[in-house]
Amino acid sequence: MEEAIKQEKQTLIAPDRDIVASYAQELRRNLWSLIEEGVTDVTIDLARVQMIDSIGLGVLIAAHNALKKKQGRLAIINISKEIIGLLKTMRLDRHFDIQE
Repeated sequence: MEEAIKQEKQTLIAPDRDIVASYAQELRRNLWSLIEEGVTDVTIDLARVQMIDSIGLGVLIAAHNALKKKQGRLAIINISKEIIGLLKTMRLDRHFDIQE
């Protein structure tokens, strides 16, 4: 279960495990609930995440796109060198607000 700290239209989510297929759907449901409630600024703290698979990337991309449609943003903080390398390889660093 991830930790979520919500303040009006801003929310910080801190997953406590890798964002892989077994967890991605739970994260997707939680993100969509927040977006439907009107949250437009989501920050995901990856301090405790070592790996993101293709399904997890899909969740982050979909959340980014949904927030962008509402003039919001998805930020990613405390990202490991391995995950930032993956995002740069896939050129997602050009779309996400990444703070290493």
